[in-house]
Amino acid sequence: MANSYPVNRPYFPPVEFSIGWRYVRAGRRTQRGNRFISFISWLSAMGIALGVAALIVVLSVMNGFQKEVRDRMLSVLAHIEVFETSTAAVALDQWAQLTDQLRSYPQVLGVAPFVSGQVMMTRGEVVRGALVRGIDPRAEAAVSQIAQQVREGSLADLRAGEYGIALGRELARAMGVDLGDRVTLIAPQGTMTPVGMMPRLKPFRVVAIFDSGHYEYDSTLALTAMDDAAKLFRAEGPMGLRLRVDDMQAAPRIARKLAAQLPATLAVRDWSSENRSWFAAVQVEKRMMFIILALIIAVAAFNLVSMLVMTVTDKQADIAILRTLGSSPGAIQRIFILQGTVIGLLGTLLGVVLGVALAWSVGDLVAGIERLLGVEFLPPGIYFITRLPSDLRWDDVFRIGGVAVLLSVVATIYPSYRAARTRPVEALRHE
Repeated sequence: MANSYPVNRPYFPPVEFSIGWRYVRAGRRTQRGNRFISFISWLSAMGIALGVAALIVVLSVMNGFQKEVRDRMLSVLAHIEVFETSTAAVALDQWAQLTDQLRSYPQVLGVAPFVSGQVMMTRGEVVRGALVRGIDPRAEAAVSQIAQQVREGSLADLRAGEYGIALGRELARAMGVDLGDRVTLIAPQGTMTPVGMMPRLKPFRVVAIFDSGHYEYDSTLALTAMDDAAKLFRAEGPMGLRLRVDDMQAAPRIARKLAAQLPATLAVRDWSSENRSWFAAVQVEKRMMFIILALIIAVAAFNLVSMLVMTVTDKQADIAILRTLGSSPGAIQRIFILQGTVIGLLGTLLGVVLGVALAWSVGDLVAGIERLLGVEFLPPGIYFITRLPSDLRWDDVFRIGGVAVLLSVVATIYPSYRAARTRPVEALRHE
């Protein structure tokens, strides 16, 4: 009995793919009309590529600005704050127990007590509103980077009983003070006297000036020793605790977990809720920018529609011959769907490569253009940064690529449907 062996047949791609790819890469031997259609095809692919690249670069720059502002903000703010509510008071020994409890959590890297309150700051005829935060300089280093941002003096000079104060650079400039000068703080809690309520005034000596790079805090924040701030605001001890966690993105989740475990008399607030309106505005701006720039890809998709319609019109005879040879309308439709999809994929791939390369090097490119033209696009006095930031996020890249491919596929529906409805007899009658 003869042995039968399997026959290894060579693999051939589907005929729809072969024909669709042939229409995409029409070469030198093709007719002039085919070369023109091929040119329009690559022009559509380049339009998609430019739209994808522009969207990747713009979103990366927006992410960079958001990250830059967030990092500067968190260099002053804590990731999480635990503080007493207005209806309850927490004794000093209870704060010590709470500090030990919070430090036992594996996600918590540092805990520091604080006292905070609003004051009016005066010097001569100059009056400014300010937020005074009483801190322990040694513990503060575990929850913020403010010590590294001191430009003059030192936070170590904030010693209890000496009434020293550290001012943001913009606040010191507005008050017209330097190291060693004195400012007077007016606390909202007044003192009752025989002649009525008198404001409580306390002079402080400037011992440090810091520069966080964030105008809001540099123009309104003042730091002093916690005991001095407690005396100024008539507090018996810390008003709350500032926490730093190992993952700032997880701070909202950790804050909710802590709020469920801590006493109901304590409130828990994370850094995102403290600046919710700003972050919400940035997210809305990012979404709108995504929609606006996605229209560039949509315009390229319209070019793809016009190119496919021209191809269907030019290939009427070919479609008729394929139909007479037994090709189904679905097979004809798949030819042009594959053609448009291949063009969209090529354009998307080229755009992703170009966009990622530009997003990684946009800072150096802008710096080179500034040196070449002798201009400053980001004056340090206005933006507090000298380099265009960029933060490339791969989830944005995948989302942009997916939108580009989806638009390319949608663009093929009408032309392919029109090709599938071609009647062989009517098409061959005009040949």
